[in-house]
Amino acid sequence: MCRTRSDDSRIGSVSAASSGPTIDGQYANSAALRAPRRRSAGSISRGTSALSGRTARTLSESAMDGTPQLVFRRQNMSGSSGKQSQRAHALLAWYDRHRRVLPWRAPPGGRTDPYLVWLSEIMLQQTTVAAVGPYFAKFVARFPDVRALAAAPLDDVLHAWAGLGYYARARNLHKCAQAIVAQHGGKFPDDEATLLTLPGIGAYTAAAVAAIAFDKPAMPVDGNIERVVARLYAIETPLPAAKPQIRELARTLMPPARTGDFAQALMDLGATICTPTKPACALCPWMDICLARARGIAEELPRRAPKAERPVRHGVAFWAVRPDGRVALRRRVEQGLLGGMIEVPSTDWREATWSEPEAVATAPFQADWRALPGQVRHVFTHFELRLVVWTGRVQDDPRFLWASLDELSDHALPSVMNKVVRHALAQVGRAAPPMSPLRKRGPRAINKEAGVPLARGRQP
Repeated sequence: MCRTRSDDSRIGSVSAASSGPTIDGQYANSAALRAPRRRSAGSISRGTSALSGRTARTLSESAMDGTPQLVFRRQNMSGSSGKQSQRAHALLAWYDRHRRVLPWRAPPGGRTDPYLVWLSEIMLQQTTVAAVGPYFAKFVARFPDVRALAAAPLDDVLHAWAGLGYYARARNLHKCAQAIVAQHGGKFPDDEATLLTLPGIGAYTAAAVAAIAFDKPAMPVDGNIERVVARLYAIETPLPAAKPQIRELARTLMPPARTGDFAQALMDLGATICTPTKPACALCPWMDICLARARGIAEELPRRAPKAERPVRHGVAFWAVRPDGRVALRRRVEQGLLGGMIEVPSTDWREATWSEPEAVATAPFQADWRALPGQVRHVFTHFELRLVVWTGRVQDDPRFLWASLDELSDHALPSVMNKVVRHALAQVGRAAPPMSPLRKRGPRAINKEAGVPLARGRQP
């Protein structure tokens, strides 16, 4: 928990100064609104901060009824001789006292290994810090550096990644490690442009590695920073349309030194103080210069465009068991969703439900299939998947992987396939499934409807 800051971390009034930012502010600070008064010009109070930047810009708020008024001016900082802006000083002072302790973060004054920065940023995409922590520790224990990761088989990497989701990240992680070893001697490039040429590294990750690992002037903008900037400037444009504006404003906040700490300070501010709901504005080092707080709309920002309803897709998974009890698995194609992962064989996933004749016609084995009661449901980013599980006894086929029930955990099964496994085991247990048909009619009749004569199933 972040403890209450001392007085020297607060942002106070800022006078007009020839070499720095200015805020001419008038508003009441108490809970009971006091009459506006103009702060007199003077020197910047200790530990204070104000909006500043390299380009002149004026942001103003005025009211006709005498309510608080703020006028923000960001002036040219050329006269600062490379000193940190007062705004950055206040945030960094707060960060030095309240920074989060994270397994991938260097201690104060240290420099984080770029491998750890890169790995953590890839893992944190679409995943929370709390969820990533245990996976990160296990992953680093297994692959302690980029060379170890590059030398590992892809299956080992996917297996270590299982449970984090978005498995294209794991495949690109492996490719990127191999490229760093092959093209850069096992050392991470320290500039955004070169980092962007590596597999799986986009603008955000390149900026994060450059800033945090190498203290380069780069500004990674994640969800936390988006929220802080949107509130600081009271940006009303909904996301995602506001993203370019937020990125540009975030860059103007960056100080000339300690850029890595500053980026992490913004992230921590958004994660612990400027939270999505009930932001702790009274504890914020930028409290007095936040336009959204002054307007009383902090919790409403950033605004978001209405989300489209998530579509539903359907499929049939085939729990195929040999007489010796081993279950059929196969590898998905490298491209696309869950590419390269091991799966329980299934039909395509589509919007329409599968009829029995259609599913039998696409089954990977000839068998008397039996539908298990219930469904497996799994939510992906852009759609919800609903799978019906069929079970049947089959003969050996060398095109498939065959695993005993005890060996299933040795394979890189994605979360949705682990759900299929649990569903099947809950219904049929560890024994081979009975040979009861899917319906009372024979398989000839089913396949006749599906246009597959004389066969009880179709080979893929």
